[in-house]
Amino acid sequence: MENPVQWLEIATTDLERAKDFYAKVFELEFQFIEMPDSKMYMFGEPDKVGSAGCLVKAEGSNPSEKGTVIYFSCEDVASQLKLVESAGGKLIVPKTDIGEFGFFAHITDTEGNRIGLHSNK
Repeated sequence: MENPVQWLEIATTDLERAKDFYAKVFELEFQFIEMPDSKMYMFGEPDKVGSAGCLVKAEGSNPSEKGTVIYFSCEDVASQLKLVESAGGKLIVPKTDIGEFGFFAHITDTEGNRIGLHSNK
């Protein structure tokens, strides 16, 4: 099954703090984009479905740990979990075995968003 997700936006209140968190935990590289009503750091490959998104600071865009959870793929969830607290995030659900589907964990980023981590080992 192909990933139909075209784009995602992760709300921030402090764009630079959020960029530092995601760069440290997921080793992401960013491109700064300024729109008339928002500022964002884009990551991934926007020309490929299922691979791009951004951290965004915009009117009406509020971080939350309730609602939609975006999962980041990891080599091993445990590796990213070791980086979360030192980068300013918090652990919500530790690495959890989900049988044939691998492992997951939930964290909050520096902005208060609930983020999922997933790996096969």
